[in-house]
Amino acid sequence: MPSTTIARGNALSTFYIAPSITPAQVAASTTAVQTFTVPGLLTTDYIQPGGYIANQTAGIFIAETDCLTNNILTIQFGNCSTSPATPATGVYEFQITRFEGQAPVNAA
Repeated sequence: MPSTTIARGNALSTFYIAPSITPAQVAASTTAVQTFTVPGLLTTDYIQPGGYIANQTAGIFIAETDCLTNNILTIQFGNCSTSPATPATGVYEFQITRFEGQAPVNAA
């Protein structure tokens, strides 16, 4: 924590993106990692899924989001149904937090 009373943070910026994506089918009762090109994403970005703009396919959820390679959004879709299902195609919302430098390893 800073030693002064001036408020400080480590997020350089927080913004939202809404790319249109076309996911592939996810097998029953499992997860599948899928990648999508999103220009401008950085491997140091923290990506929080906001959701799908319309109706999502029954049983489908977003388990994790990352940017493991610059400009590539990685989404791990989960399927909690007993049948294969394809996540809905369309616009998904994500909150991006871009850190100022490296993210800290602890809260001290």
